Amino acid sequence: MVLDWLEDQPGQTWQERWQASGIEQAGAAWRPVIKQWLHARGLKAAWRMPVVGRALTTVISAELLRPSVDWLAAGASRQGVLVRSMAHSRDPAGFERLRELGAQAQGVRPGAVSTTLCRSALILAAKGGTLADITVGDVLELLETQAVVLKRAMAGTEVFYRLLHQFGAFGEGAPQNLREVRNLGQRTPEELIDRYGLTCRPVRDLLVDYLRERQPALDYNSLRSLSYHLGKCFWQNIEQHHPDADSLRLAPDVIGQWKQRIATKDQTVIGPDGRRTSAKVEKLNHRDTLTQVRAFYLDIAQWALEEPGRWGPWVAPSPVRADELEHRKLQRRRKARMDARTRERLPVLPILVRSVDQRRRDTAAILEAAQHTRPGEVFTAAGQQLVRAVVPHGTAARVWAEDPDIGKRRDLGLEHERAFWTWAVVEVLRATGIRIEELLELSHHSLVQYRLPTTSELVPLLQIVPSKTDTERLLLVSPELADVLSAIICRARDSSGAVPLVRSYDRRECEWQAPAPLLFQRRISGEDRAFTDETVRTMLDQALIATGLTDTTGDPLRYTPHDFRRLFITDAILNGLPPHIAQVIAGHQDINVTLGYKAVYPEEAIQAHMAFLARRRSLRPSEEYRVPTDDEWQEFLGHFERRKVSIGACGRAFGIPCIHEHACVRCPMLWPDPTQRDRLVEIRDNLLARIAEAEREGWLGEVEGLQVSLAGAEDKLAQMDRRTSGGAAIDLGMPRIAAAQPTQAEETASLTQSLDDQQ
Repeated sequence: MVLDWLEDQPGQTWQERWQASGIEQAGAAWRPVIKQWLHARGLKAAWRMPVVGRALTTVISAELLRPSVDWLAAGASRQGVLVRSMAHSRDPAGFERLRELGAQAQGVRPGAVSTTLCRSALILAAKGGTLADITVGDVLELLETQAVVLKRAMAGTEVFYRLLHQFGAFGEGAPQNLREVRNLGQRTPEELIDRYGLTCRPVRDLLVDYLRERQPALDYNSLRSLSYHLGKCFWQNIEQHHPDADSLRLAPDVIGQWKQRIATKDQTVIGPDGRRTSAKVEKLNHRDTLTQVRAFYLDIAQWALEEPGRWGPWVAPSPVRADELEHRKLQRRRKARMDARTRERLPVLPILVRSVDQRRRDTAAILEAAQHTRPGEVFTAAGQQLVRAVVPHGTAARVWAEDPDIGKRRDLGLEHERAFWTWAVVEVLRATGIRIEELLELSHHSLVQYRLPTTSELVPLLQIVPSKTDTERLLLVSPELADVLSAIICRARDSSGAVPLVRSYDRRECEWQAPAPLLFQRRISGEDRAFTDETVRTMLDQALIATGLTDTTGDPLRYTPHDFRRLFITDAILNGLPPHIAQVIAGHQDINVTLGYKAVYPEEAIQAHMAFLARRRSLRPSEEYRVPTDDEWQEFLGHFERRKVSIGACGRAFGIPCIHEHACVRCPMLWPDPTQRDRLVEIRDNLLARIAEAEREGWLGEVEGLQVSLAGAEDKLAQMDRRTSGGAAIDLGMPRIAAAQPTQAEETASLTQSLDDQQ
């Protein structure tokens, strides 16, 4: 019947007739196509369609025709029947070997193995050949087609790829897992710019050349960020609103509209009445785009001096002025937001710590109780009453329980695993203050020890590998942190007692790292995988929801991994750790960055000021605060009476002896009296005569001393002259109206604020 139906279709081969029949377009609803043909020939018996379905599977297995991947992915063929037919007629040994690999793999469920066999059969049906002929491209095509046709996330894809890789279908040089295939690594400057579909080819080529010129001095993350700001935020935005733009010399109105667009974004606001409205809000990072665009224009202008033929035609005035990049106000606002965020989260951190620790203990107790309970029986643990579920096809590694309260089945092993790793993440982050990428790169080799040279005591240290600042550092491991790290290592070890070697993906550099015994790893579908930052953030969000904590708006409180870094630095400095030591622990190159992480509390400023007053009072002797005696008071008054000399008054302070042995003419503290000018002239003339006499008699030592006195006398005469001539009028000209100058108080306030910013 199948062959008769195909013979009635136009075409020279079975494949051409299959494609011309229209059955491919019908997809999973292909049966009415053949059923209509049968009814037209009077073949209306109900048994014919099931027979046609099995016959069609036989025809496909015999390679008389090859359906498309779309038709097969839509479920047009019964996959169980197709697997048995392929295993019998196409590659019996291959399917048996693939089934054995799935049974030997640890942690792989039987359902995942069955899915692998079905997908392999679909590829053979569409591409022909045997299992050894399957390529990586065939796998990717099938998975992408299934995701589009079935419109849902596909499960078991990693197991599917890994079993075929172990089978040897892809060759020795193929990546070991599907994630390495999908993560293509670093892109070239051309690929980075072409993501945004720029229509102006000359500007597109200019941006590519600019990225290629900057590439040697930048890491990949910075290069990708630069392509985003220039390609998407700048030129793609310009082309969307001004399609005819083909030069960097843009009109002022074009630049003004572009700046306004990148500075704001649309945000939905819910009013008091519950109605949703759209409002414009300021973007927090739009100045980053302005900075990159200004640097782009200035770099081209500078390079044009060296290579005028290459960069000269593109030189244009920068559309971004220097004053538009003023970040002082922005930094103050950001500092205020981060301080408020830290002050909101630091007091409730103990609640989060107790919650995740209690969750870990409860899930461990429930799992242990369930493991000692037979399926179908009721058990009680951690204040919960559950029923050990009866799972006929479950594996021994998974423990299921029925929750009568919510009526759902719970995977107790998965709950305990999530609770443990959430507790581990919180404890390590709050005890070390390390970055999220540094946390995920901790390995078994990160635990080192140092022997003190004085006492020979072993001190445990945690080595942080170079990350953001490309410098490594060592952190002292406290007893509490040592317990946490010990529990993590025990959890990560495999059956042989060693921490498995896993590969992690650096999403910033888009590179796969070498295999290492990472501490934060877990086993998924029989494969050891490193944690990702998305996994860590998800676990923190779920842990915060369980605590019931809310922020000022009433929404669930959220902690990011970087919040723990700010909390660690703030708490350490508040408890007396010197800022420069906190800088070393945090791995900052500038102490101002460390102080920027530290939140300022109002009571802290008050206590610091009161402590300053107490220290100042303690340094001054208490005798200075008593009432002076009559003799001391008379001595104080006599000091001012004894300040009068023949040519003026002495200006030295009370209690200070004369440092010039009463040679007042030489002393800079002498305040000459203008009424005694004649006397001072007489002293000067006498000094001139004595100098002449000393030179005549050869008293050279006397000459040097007299010249010092003469210079002092002339200086005092000059002071008198300046004081007496102070009333002479000076023509300042007509004043011009200019911008108001800051007052002394304003300048003092500005200087004080500048010093505060620097601190």
